[in-house]
Amino acid sequence: MLEHAVFSPLAYWPLLAAFVAAVILLLALDLFVIERIAGDGTDRASERRRFLVSLAWTGICVLAAIGAAFAFRAFAAAELAANPALLEGTRYAKLTAAEAPQTFLLEFLTGYLVESSLSVDNLFVFLVIFRFFGLDHAKQHRVLFWGIVGAIVFRALFIGVGSVLVQFHWVLLAMGVFLIFTGIKLVASEDKQLEPDRNPFIRMLARVMPVAPRFDGARFFTVENGKRAATPLLVTLIVVETTDIAFAVDSVPAVLAISQEPIIAFASNICAILGLRAMFFVVAEAMQKFHLLKYGLGLVLVWVGLKMTALPYLFKDPVSNPSGQVPIPLSLGVIVALIAGTMVLSLVIPAKPAAEEPASHA
Repeated sequence: MLEHAVFSPLAYWPLLAAFVAAVILLLALDLFVIERIAGDGTDRASERRRFLVSLAWTGICVLAAIGAAFAFRAFAAAELAANPALLEGTRYAKLTAAEAPQTFLLEFLTGYLVESSLSVDNLFVFLVIFRFFGLDHAKQHRVLFWGIVGAIVFRALFIGVGSVLVQFHWVLLAMGVFLIFTGIKLVASEDKQLEPDRNPFIRMLARVMPVAPRFDGARFFTVENGKRAATPLLVTLIVVETTDIAFAVDSVPAVLAISQEPIIAFASNICAILGLRAMFFVVAEAMQKFHLLKYGLGLVLVWVGLKMTALPYLFKDPVSNPSGQVPIPLSLGVIVALIAGTMVLSLVIPAKPAAEEPASHA
């Protein structure tokens, strides 16, 4: 099914397995080491320590992502040097074995930047969800950790299916139109109110087992009237997970527009969400200052959608660029300019007074 990939996950499964093992190791460090170092105190010194630990871990995750990009570049260079025929019949066929690894590196970093930027939008929504349910730091960490684990699984499934579908040109065009529509909608629409009661998965949960009216520490399940019951923390996790699936519907086509090489699309996507838990605690307050960021993210989606639909006809050249591929450095520059520009404007233009927040459901 993935015969058009240079490095098919089916043939290069040891590479994919090594990457997944590294992700599991980082998740284990996050759960069993980093969180213990950060602590869960509520005094000022504890909050400062928690911020510094989260900041350091965010930096480590960013460096790990950059390291993964360069490691894949080195792997691709060695593999293509030994077997340049791997490029034949792929969208990289016009490149030489020496040029392709650098293209892979730029695609990885661009995909990582786009997914990281869209993940920041996730953090806005997660902040609203946590405030809605009244979660303290320990509960937020637990929900974020398992939410990220679930996100990794769903992203792998979506990218696997998407990598097969984008081999059909009409699917690529449909994804591009969808991204343009989604980007315009994100720019034009107002923020929606959180309505967990309308979440179909929560309704299904209520039919399967009772939901306790209060938390039981950081547990997802408790005993209520002698029966096993879900806690509000599990309800929060379901809201976070289904919200992330909705975001994946946008982000997966975006990363596939940047690179249709399955391993690059998957790895850059996972690297972007791997440090999301620590990043949340770093930017939870700073996020409020970037109130215009959603416009930048919407324009990024529009740009990526145009890159899949209209722009190839503008960049098409019968000799030098018959496929009409938009230069990756240009694409990366536009994305950086849109995100950085709206962040700067957010600091210059004051935000409108926030509406009254909903009461806590703890």
